[in-house]
Amino acid sequence: MIRKLVPPTVVAAALLCGAAFAQETTETPETGAEVGSDLDLGQSGPRVGEQYIKEQTGDWNISCIKSEGDEDPCAMVQILNNQQGDPIAEVSIGKLPEGGAAVAWANVVVPLETLLQAQLAVSIDGAPRKLYNYHHCVPVGCIAQLGLTQGDIDAMKSGSKAVLSLVPARLPDQVLNMDMSLSGFTSAFDGLNVSVR
Repeated sequence: MIRKLVPPTVVAAALLCGAAFAQETTETPETGAEVGSDLDLGQSGPRVGEQYIKEQTGDWNISCIKSEGDEDPCAMVQILNNQQGDPIAEVSIGKLPEGGAAVAWANVVVPLETLLQAQLAVSIDGAPRKLYNYHHCVPVGCIAQLGLTQGDIDAMKSGSKAVLSLVPARLPDQVLNMDMSLSGFTSAFDGLNVSVR
């Protein structure tokens, strides 16, 4: 025999509550209070601590994390693909407080099967490349943490593309080049608030 888990009075009360919620909001003559004013109407948007895309500027997404404060920390993000169009790396760039040698930070996540000793190379519009060490690896890939100078940012603002290069661990005699579009870089970077990694 199956027992009823919910008494009929509870079901009736829930149905009546639903019917009252569906009615237009009106004032009751006895109290002057609005019918349904004690109901939670919900709110749209991300939860605190949740990542969301605020906007897209050129080839950059502005990715933010919802905070309890008035201003959410944001970074500009771009996914880099190989020659076949498969996603290979992710670049995130954010502003740093003034006064240091670096005016911005960048995190570059590359595949786990990367030859770490070969370093990450970055060249902007064919300029001499800069080499950066990889910092650490996590389950999704290995991360290089770059400090970008004002000269680096100025070159990206005036450039059309940067090329990031890595060496695959299984093919140490080959170099994998990935294009990073600089379309929309200036407006995306200038619109960022100061954030930490």
